[in-house]
Amino acid sequence: MDDTAPDRLLPALLLALTAVTGLVDAVSYLALGHVFTANMTGNVVFLGFAIAAAPGLSIPRSGAALLAFIVGALIGGRLVSRTSGGLRRRWTSTGFAIEAILLLTAAALAAGAGDLLRDPSRLYGLIVLTGVAMGVRNAVVRRLGERDLTTTVLTLTITGIAADSTVAGGVNPGWTRRVLSVGLMFAGAAAGAWLLATHSLAMPLAVSGVISGSSAIVARLRDG
Repeated sequence: MDDTAPDRLLPALLLALTAVTGLVDAVSYLALGHVFTANMTGNVVFLGFAIAAAPGLSIPRSGAALLAFIVGALIGGRLVSRTSGGLRRRWTSTGFAIEAILLLTAAALAAGAGDLLRDPSRLYGLIVLTGVAMGVRNAVVRRLGERDLTTTVLTLTITGIAADSTVAGGVNPGWTRRVLSVGLMFAGAAAGAWLLATHSLAMPLAVSGVISGSSAIVARLRDG
C-alpha cells in the first residue's frame, strides 16, 4: 500500500479502538479497584487522590497502572522506531495485534475470578496486562497522528466540537469523527459496565480483545 495515499480505512479502525477504550476503562475502574488503565489523565489524578489518602483508592494499584502503561508505550515506541523504515502501516497492525493478545490474555486470567481485592496476584496481573496493552496502542496511534482520533482522550475532542462550531464562529471541521469518538467511547463504557453486571469480568475483556484483533487483521490486509 502506498503510504502517501489517503487512508480511508484507518479512521474506522481507530473509532473501533475508541470503543475498546471505554470497555477497558469500565473494567479497570469498576472491577480493578478504581484505577484507569487506558486513561492516564484520570489515573494520575487518582494517584494524587490516593497519596492524599482518599478512601477507596490505592497508591500501589494506581502506580502499577501508570507504570504498566509507560512500559507499553516504550514497547510501542520501540516497535515504531524499528519498523518505520519499511511500509509505514505494518507497525500499525503489529501494535494492534499486541494489544489484542494482551487483552485476550487478560480475559483468560479473569475467567472465574472472584473478589479481586482478595486475590492480589490476579488483580495486579490484570492491571499490568491491560495497562501495557493500552500503552502500546497509544504509542502507535500517536505516531499515526490521525486528527481528532487519539482513541483514549476526549478532552480536546469535546473542546473542538464546541470551539469550532458555528455557534462559536467556526465551520465544524471534522465534527463527524469527533462526535463518533465521544459516542463510541460512551457506548464502550456502557457496554463494559453492562457486561460486568450481567456476564463476567472476562467478557468485556474478551470483547475488547476480539475488536482489537479484528482491527489488527484488517490493518494487515490493507497492506496487501
